[in-house]
Amino acid sequence: MTTLLIENPAGLNHVTPAGHPEQIARLQAVTLALAPLELLHREEAPMADESDLLLCHPQSHIDRIRAAIPDAETTTALDADTYVSAGSWEAALKGVGGCLRAVDAVLGEEVQNAFVATRPPGHHCETDRPMGFCLFGNIAIAAKHALQRHGLSRVAVVDFDVHHGNGTQDLLWSEANALFVSSHQMPLYPGTGAASERGGFNNVMNLPLGPGTDGGAMRNNYTSRVIPRLREFAPELILISAGFDAHRADPLANLMWETEDFVWLTRALCDVADEVCAGRVVSTLEGGYDLDALAEATAAHVTVLMERAG
Repeated sequence: MTTLLIENPAGLNHVTPAGHPEQIARLQAVTLALAPLELLHREEAPMADESDLLLCHPQSHIDRIRAAIPDAETTTALDADTYVSAGSWEAALKGVGGCLRAVDAVLGEEVQNAFVATRPPGHHCETDRPMGFCLFGNIAIAAKHALQRHGLSRVAVVDFDVHHGNGTQDLLWSEANALFVSSHQMPLYPGTGAASERGGFNNVMNLPLGPGTDGGAMRNNYTSRVIPRLREFAPELILISAGFDAHRADPLANLMWETEDFVWLTRALCDVADEVCAGRVVSTLEGGYDLDALAEATAAHVTVLMERAG
């Protein structure tokens, strides 16, 4: 078994204004970092269908995003942080499609695990609200796809982006068969993610971390709280929202993780996957805004997936 890398070149055509942190250079940096890895399976992300988006979003949300896409070489603001350009529709639908293809490949036993290198990210997009650079709930749609179309009984989403995955939480809040776990800096955008937010079926676990939290404290939290909860839930698939902006070099937050901490965390999640779901893991890129740190940490994350795929 091997690791599948799904790439989304259309993400290079999702343009944001000059100086915006969620920039084309992010995907370029990740692509360059992953290029030397000896991955046997690389694919380009396919386009998602509207029926895929409807797993999580109402038609009104889909129509709003599509109507906002400009024809010219310009950008349209959906809110103070979130923009679309002429290439954004294809980029976003291929981001969703890449996540669905990754789930299909892993559950179909074509590969052991998969990583989706894409932008725009998805974990801030709520049911009917694009926000935080995100247009559709990539990872939540993948979770619903696994549950409703593959017939799984339990799916877990672990989000270690430095910002709370409010969109994924919103989209999975009432999904009893999905466990959502988020570690994130607090206080920080978007202002959600308190430990008291537990989901409609006690299926949400938030770990707010104070500014300055280092990798040692993160490891203690995951070892004592997250890993036991995952084992107890025993998901049949683990999905990862892999944001690398908890890195100490990131300009948008104040956690103090090192690249080696992401390596440790990836191994820890793979350990649980080996125990409860035959090593089935699908990971997708979320945040990370220092280009060097993003590239290094993403390559390290994927290298661990490759090692575990054997």
